[in-house]
Amino acid sequence: MPLRLIFMGTPDFSVPTLLELVAHGHEIVAVYTRAPKPGGRRGLQLQLTPVEEAARKLGIPVLTPKTLRTAEALEAFRAHDADAAVVVAYGLLLPTAVLDATRLGCFNVHASKLPRWRGAAPIQRAIMAGDTLTAVDVMRMEQGLDTGPVCLARDITIPPEMTAGELHDALSQAGAALMREALENLEAGTLQCVPQSAEGVTYAAKIDKGETRIDFAMPAKSVVDHIRGLSPFPGAWFEVSLGGKAERIKVLAAKEVSGSGEPGTLIDDALTIACGSGAIRVEKLQRAGKQPMAAADFLRGTRLPAGSRLGR
Repeated sequence: MPLRLIFMGTPDFSVPTLLELVAHGHEIVAVYTRAPKPGGRRGLQLQLTPVEEAARKLGIPVLTPKTLRTAEALEAFRAHDADAAVVVAYGLLLPTAVLDATRLGCFNVHASKLPRWRGAAPIQRAIMAGDTLTAVDVMRMEQGLDTGPVCLARDITIPPEMTAGELHDALSQAGAALMREALENLEAGTLQCVPQSAEGVTYAAKIDKGETRIDFAMPAKSVVDHIRGLSPFPGAWFEVSLGGKAERIKVLAAKEVSGSGEPGTLIDDALTIACGSGAIRVEKLQRAGKQPMAAADFLRGTRLPAGSRLGR
């Protein structure tokens, strides 16, 4: 028997799970998402979240409360008379009263191998740390930052060249399938949730703008992992002088190569940059206000000779 569900999510990552639940016959009685933000040219248009856009196309009522901590918000949540709530990158904390307001509980898709990388940026942090394995989990929510018992988990390998954007898409699709499976087990009364280990807990802090600048004093592998973990957004960058002006260049793809020199110095004419140990070669980049391009295309119109020093 299909479940009566509240869905709570905001970004692109959440949409596949919403679509999967609808496709498998669950009744989505309401969608909760973040309120629209000014955007578009000059910020004159309100930009709906990806989840709200999807919900509107499906004809599902959308709510955008700024908080769930008021009596009015709790009453509205309870009035949906839902069996359960599904939460995927919603962006607001759920108070205990909300967590307890459905018959079967609240269930969350989290993009890491819990208890590693609890928190806001598990995809980026896993790659930036050089992890070769992550997971997507369905957990039963409780008070605490991603501390709830894990009901289902599926490991995902992180190949050496995978970017955060690519891992995001893989985990988003895997999470949708895993939540569908979890709800099938929940309907059947067979869903078992296991407390997380107290060992191996790490936290995935939100990406700060101050850490997006590339530090070429790090070993080459760490530099490549940093670039992959921030690609395509917000993008790791270095500064270089072009036409007498300093310009930020986002690096979207790079590989570790042999070479040495003063960190941050070009050691050839092909955008090979010396690091604290070893070197990297930039393969894909983006200039400010421009579209992403291959490094080779960039170099056809821009001369950066060996020995050039990148700004710190």
